[in-house]
Amino acid sequence: MDRLTSMEVFVKAAEAGSFAAAAPALGISSPMIGKHVRFLEERLGARLLNRTTRRQSLTELGRVFYERCKLVLAEAEAAEALAHDLRAAPRGRLRINAPVTFGSYSLVPALSEYMRRHPEVTVDLTLCDRVVDLVDEGYEAVIRMSPLTDSSLVARVLKPYVLIACASPAYLDRRGIPTTPADLERHECLGFAYWARPPAGEWEFTRGDDVQKVRTPARFQTNSGQALRIAALEGMGVILQPEDLLRDDVAAGRLVRVLADYETPALPTHIVFSQDRRPTPKLRSFIDFVVERFG
Repeated sequence: MDRLTSMEVFVKAAEAGSFAAAAPALGISSPMIGKHVRFLEERLGARLLNRTTRRQSLTELGRVFYERCKLVLAEAEAAEALAHDLRAAPRGRLRINAPVTFGSYSLVPALSEYMRRHPEVTVDLTLCDRVVDLVDEGYEAVIRMSPLTDSSLVARVLKPYVLIACASPAYLDRRGIPTTPADLERHECLGFAYWARPPAGEWEFTRGDDVQKVRTPARFQTNSGQALRIAALEGMGVILQPEDLLRDDVAAGRLVRVLADYETPALPTHIVFSQDRRPTPKLRSFIDFVVERFG
């Protein structure tokens, strides 16, 4: 006899109170239920049920074995469900959230490939720079660019998001080119409002073991990286923004990178999802894709 099947029969018989009561639910006869229980008792070398013509009850061993059987059966069911999910094609609506600049300039171009791979998945992407509540706001996965503090979430590490300092040629002609981070204190520095690191009003530069933190009080700040890019192109000052956002402008000469011999801050980046959520095929496929592309 199959041991797992016999465990399932034993559990049903124990819960129903008699072989006769369990028989309809299991779709087998009372004598067959008895054979399954005896099979287990013979393997264990002890009785699981005390049976009389009028009633049955679990022995002390039977009570312990009953509880363990329930756990084993639940794990087996979960394993079968997981195997089914792995075979299933990703499909359905996927709600995700990401920071505005990363979402616009990095994630969206990559999503075109993801959606080609998985034509039955519909993507609902929300972009904002505040830290959203993944569970309360109904997101299945979120890209975060800040140190993680919520231990209830599962995180996969992505490569850090690199920032660079730039200004327009016209601004640098007018104000001079900074050669050290300290020079920025005499420049117009344009601020981004929602970063936790580096903190607002402080930029960090590293060369070897030398770490320099520069106070950069901003006459103009905004919560939009794209707005800061436009401000820099208009000659309003120096910006510290993601390389992905500024790459084309630097390549075309519309912006000039400054302090390029210093390392600039890199934001810790993760894709996070709830540990209470068993990943569906669509969610698992998206997580794997993001780690493949940005990990």
